[in-house]
Amino acid sequence: MTERSPAPGGLALVEALVNTLDIESGADTLDSPEGRARFGITGDDEAGQARALRESLRATLLAHAGHPPHREAPPLGELLAQAPLIVTVDPTDGSAALTPAEDRSLPARVAAAVAEALVAGTWTRLKACEAPDCHWAYYDRSPAGRGRWCSMQVCGARAKMRRYRAKGA
Repeated sequence: MTERSPAPGGLALVEALVNTLDIESGADTLDSPEGRARFGITGDDEAGQARALRESLRATLLAHAGHPPHREAPPLGELLAQAPLIVTVDPTDGSAALTPAEDRSLPARVAAAVAEALVAGTWTRLKACEAPDCHWAYYDRSPAGRGRWCSMQVCGARAKMRRYRAKGA
């Protein structure tokens, strides 16, 4: 996992949520009050829901990159179905957007971000690193949209070195 520029638009929220867990070290940002506050999470129940949402998003982002999920996760569609959206129209310019209906819960904000990304055509560019000890979320900015690792310098180099060593053995 390395620092990259954040995903565009609302996908930055999705990327940040998925990246609250460092699989390699086991560190979970949602364990701290500061980490929870960053996403507007106030209680233990909400933290549990956020973790389920995070893992469901990670499974979806792995699918975007053509990989099976690393563990069982609830279906993303089921989690986001509980977050109703409404169409808002700006009276000055007539632009429309999907926004959370009444509540500003994390699932509602994620649902709005996914809807925005679907319309913009950017949803499938948000992926999870193929490295089994990483699965860090990243926005694939490669021209062909075939990025496989969060970082070519770290995860990509490790994978290529493993393949090289396997051939020599």
